[in-house]
Amino acid sequence: MSEDRYNSDYVISIWDQPSIAVAGGAAYPVRHIYCVGRNYAEHAREMGTDPEREAPFFFMKAADSIVPSGARIKYPPRTQDLHHEVELVVAIGASGADIARSDASDHIFGYAVGVDLTRRDLQQAMKAKGRPWEIGKSFAQAAPVGEIQPAWNIGHPREGKISLLVNGEIRQEADLKEMIWDVDEVIAELSTYYKLEPGDLVFTGTPAGVAAVIRGDSVNCTIDALEPLDFSISAV
Repeated sequence: MSEDRYNSDYVISIWDQPSIAVAGGAAYPVRHIYCVGRNYAEHAREMGTDPEREAPFFFMKAADSIVPSGARIKYPPRTQDLHHEVELVVAIGASGADIARSDASDHIFGYAVGVDLTRRDLQQAMKAKGRPWEIGKSFAQAAPVGEIQPAWNIGHPREGKISLLVNGEIRQEADLKEMIWDVDEVIAELSTYYKLEPGDLVFTGTPAGVAAVIRGDSVNCTIDALEPLDFSISAV
């Protein structure tokens, strides 16, 4: 094959780097998206599981599922039950493995509001068959994330109101301090499985009140001290 067949170092075009806006300008490039399952007791109960404090479990979303605040999200294919799950998102700023809980905050760049959109019917169908349920969690536009506030601006929020409204009506409302595993414990535990690197995001779990969104819905999400996240589901 002739070397002049390609006009770059790659055989296909390079895709755009997924990124999130940072307060004050610039952008945060996204590497991996790690998510914690069932980290609020009431949400565990509404999903039909025991909320006793056992080791957290994790799943992942593709980095290119990120969409910014203000996005109009296309209703995803192969589902009739798209759910919202508002979460505190942690942006990693320093690499580390086997991180001690007491050192976790040293590895955090900042925080944002995020939503783990979920094709609930696909997730539940995979669970019932004992199969991986990534298909219910990782898809195009599955991870709306608002502007990141660096920790040097706001510190490290470990309590504060978290809420999600659909068309102006409250669906989810809780306090960050109600997490079963707090942020520092989540970072410490996750780092025993993976070496965390700058660019990694950690979705820290959602409170109770998850429910369906439909075409035409407008969603507003807030966490104290952070920039709000707003998006809508396209009507077509």
